[in-house]
Amino acid sequence: MIQSFLVLRYFMLLASFGATAGAVLMFWQGGADLFDAARSIADPQNSKGVAANVMSATDSILFGIVLLVFAYAIAFGLVIDLSPETRERLPAWMRVESVSHLKLSLIEVILVYMIVDVATDWAQIAGSLEWSSLIKPFSIVLIAAAARLLRHATG
Repeated sequence: MIQSFLVLRYFMLLASFGATAGAVLMFWQGGADLFDAARSIADPQNSKGVAANVMSATDSILFGIVLLVFAYAIAFGLVIDLSPETRERLPAWMRVESVSHLKLSLIEVILVYMIVDVATDWAQIAGSLEWSSLIKPFSIVLIAAAARLLRHATG
């Protein structure tokens, strides 16, 4: 009976494969944004600018990395049962000891993504910023504080 329930964990590989496919698409989008940045050097009137395109590419590529971290953590932390020797050879970011460890790792990676996203948004704004553009940075600070509290509570 327990063995039949353990087989269900392989359905989580679908989420891992989906996240990997999303990462590939984000890398493709990042490459297209870098191509647009290079093209905007030749024709500056028909684009949003080199800096905005490069920041957008960085944003896309970083989100692809977030998806890959998520996919690896699901596959190697929750689905595939590795031997202790093999687990030791994995990079530290791929070793998931528990769901709370996975949660904290993903929060940290998402915070980095959010910081780059805010920088990208600000680079694309022409003119002065409004007070409402401080909502995302304030939420980043709150999430970072919550992650720090979680780390101290579990660590």
